[in-house]
Amino acid sequence: MREGDTGMDAGRTGRELTDDSGAERSEPELIADSADSGESAGPPRRARLRRARWIALGLLLTLLLPTLAAAVALRMNYAGDPAPGTYTRNRDALWLGHAWVDGRKRDTDLKALLRRVHGSGIRDLYVHAGPLEHDGTLPRSAYPKASWLIDSVHRELPGVRIQAWLGDKLASEGPVGLRLERPATRAAVVGAAGQILAAGFDGTHFDLEPLHSGDRHYLALLDSLHGVTRAHHALLSVAAHQIDPLPALHSVAGGLTGHPKWWSQTYFGQVARRVDQIAVMSYDTAMPLQSLYGGYVAQQTSLALEATPPSTDLLIGLPFYHEDDIGHHASAETVTAAVRGTRLGLSRTDADRTRFGVALYVDFAATEADWAAYREGWVR
Repeated sequence: MREGDTGMDAGRTGRELTDDSGAERSEPELIADSADSGESAGPPRRARLRRARWIALGLLLTLLLPTLAAAVALRMNYAGDPAPGTYTRNRDALWLGHAWVDGRKRDTDLKALLRRVHGSGIRDLYVHAGPLEHDGTLPRSAYPKASWLIDSVHRELPGVRIQAWLGDKLASEGPVGLRLERPATRAAVVGAAGQILAAGFDGTHFDLEPLHSGDRHYLALLDSLHGVTRAHHALLSVAAHQIDPLPALHSVAGGLTGHPKWWSQTYFGQVARRVDQIAVMSYDTAMPLQSLYGGYVAQQTSLALEATPPSTDLLIGLPFYHEDDIGHHASAETVTAAVRGTRLGLSRTDADRTRFGVALYVDFAATEADWAAYREGWVR
């Protein structure tokens, strides 16, 4: 109804209405006829309002109670003290931006990086050397300064490995992107891995998103990739989605939004058994408080430990970046909370696990406070 349109002629002083025959009749006459015919005028207004309030309250509780219960559970996950000795196993990793292989970084930058890494628990550097083309190929022009970085790190920090971080957007939720269901595309990705290893990298680190739980084409790709990396005595590692915090949550999220953020724990294990390293991207959780985020990381750590075989390195991602949007609150997703959550999950599930570490995302957004929290909370 448009503003000012009341549905009645303001000139009618008797509030005349029209019956089914089209004749104009006064409101009292219609009400009297309704009463004579035995029709009820409906429940009193107060009763209707009371019923509406109860319905609204019921709906509100239906929404709030599960959320409140989940928040309480996460807060409890963050309680307690980590077990003694749950610190770095010197198997940590750091994601590096593309500037390290395209010529933008200089010797002074490299010296600063080497100082950062020396004496920490970092053993692997994932340097962005892509992205892949949508057909799975990798232009050689994408990493012209790779040998400068690789040779310098190997010379100055023996034992630290340089892995090529390769990725692309998948066409899993839209028409554009890399299509894993195409054998030719998977073959091109395998070829890109061989190409990068021939350039001197110590391994390949893949980050393909959004990757839906249960994707069998991804598993087939990993099987092929592992054959290549083994032949080169190199590493195969992947960045992994988070695990369902509630059973089958990925299915529910997929049905409601078309974007199943999580993987099932079973699928996570299937991926973990096919690689040498798996790093959980345990950030962008939308958690509003440090205690809830830390509890969530503790839960993710336990779930991942349960699913990852002892022969695979498991790394938990730390948020070395600062953004505020619907999926990430910088005041909540802190390095301090993530480290504490990681230690709690490790303490409760497999405190003596040796093939375990944290992965720092990402070098170009990190602050001095992030590095201090990593060293003080995890490296010691």
